[in-house]
Amino acid sequence: MKYIFANWKMNLGTRESVALARGVMRTLRGKEKTPSVVIFPSFTVLNEVRKVMARSRMRIGAQNCGTDKKGAYTGEVSISMLEDVGCEYVLVGHSERRFVFGESLDVVSRRFAAAIASKLTPVLCVGEPLEERDAGNAKGYVGEQLTTALKGVRLPRQKHLFIAYEPVWAIGSDHAALVADMVDMHEYIKDTARKLVDVPESKIHILYGGSVNAVNAYTFLREELVDGVLVGGASLKIKEFQGIVDSATDVITAQEL
Repeated sequence: MKYIFANWKMNLGTRESVALARGVMRTLRGKEKTPSVVIFPSFTVLNEVRKVMARSRMRIGAQNCGTDKKGAYTGEVSISMLEDVGCEYVLVGHSERRFVFGESLDVVSRRFAAAIASKLTPVLCVGEPLEERDAGNAKGYVGEQLTTALKGVRLPRQKHLFIAYEPVWAIGSDHAALVADMVDMHEYIKDTARKLVDVPESKIHILYGGSVNAVNAYTFLREELVDGVLVGGASLKIKEFQGIVDSATDVITAQEL
């Protein structure tokens, strides 16, 4: 199975979100073999998008979650609220949360732990800034992110572990990671996750995120160590997204031959 996670970020109002969700549904219609598609809209449109997707094969997720069940936490959205509107997934530790909003390793760890303890499936996002890669410390940097979030975690039997590798320098830059570098990091992430969490390798899924588009998606998805892609800007353009879906479908078909 290949996964395509579409992070719409802080874009699109209700009408635009509903229209795009319908467009994504059309890209899957009539295809016998398709990737697993999860849409991550803004908080304000989650309910309307869920209604549109109710009878489709797509799933819906949130872009972030609170660490507490309820309380005086202005601006936070609790996991129970996300469950109420039908979310099944949630992004945790996206680089924009870490670097734009200053979420620390500890905060990301608490968000991840809260999501693991709920019905939601968290998608842990990790990745290094350019200065760390240039200094030869990419794995050390990502390793610390993994260790802080995963150490001591007990994954419920029914859940899978999703980790998205998104090098900070590649996001929105039109300069995706080199395939060899990405594969090397994916291998490191999977090995590290296996050591930190007692879970079968088949339940660990590593995705790549960082300037993924219709042109380069196939080169990433065809790699055995790449279980899917986390798509940002390209997921807002239906033709681009359709190209990514088609690439995933081609890879799935080829791997089954």
